[in-house]
Amino acid sequence: MEKILVETSARHVHLTTEDLEKLFGKGATLTFKKDLSQPGQFACEERVKLVGPKKEIANVIILGPVRSHTQVELSYTDARTLGVDAVLRESGDLEGTPGIKIVGPAGEITVDSGVIVAKRHIHMTPADAAEYGVENGQIVSVRIDSQRSVVMGDVVIRVSDKFKLAMHIDTDESNAACAFGKCYGELVK
Repeated sequence: MEKILVETSARHVHLTTEDLEKLFGKGATLTFKKDLSQPGQFACEERVKLVGPKKEIANVIILGPVRSHTQVELSYTDARTLGVDAVLRESGDLEGTPGIKIVGPAGEITVDSGVIVAKRHIHMTPADAAEYGVENGQIVSVRIDSQRSVVMGDVVIRVSDKFKLAMHIDTDESNAACAFGKCYGELVK
């Protein structure tokens, strides 16, 4: 089995069309900057400011395409900086999560929920899952090969024919593991 590419997912925002227009103006669309590793996902030129009870973080990237729910993904360090009690969740699992103020050049919104620290996870196709002997939703451990090799537990397997094989960790996890540049991991069974 090949090793799995480990990528760092830095703080970012996913927006609905409605929220995009509130922040950037009526008829606003996302401006493509570059493709991400997952097919159809891309980084945008647009940026927003996150305003928490304690502080603000400016220049936060938006990822496209637009989504059905606005979501803010942070590291725990980001959440503490902002003064937000973000919870550890899989992307899209937003019930019971805290909200935040998001400011754009044409306006601002306050979302009642949607701020999460994303659980570390591995995107796989069904063929990848079969090769690795895992299934969607399974929890595994991954040994990350780096200057500070670590074994990360509680890694969620996410399977879809729309995915490309890659593990995603946040910036706190990446810094702790020295997972910089091209970094790879392997499933620990």
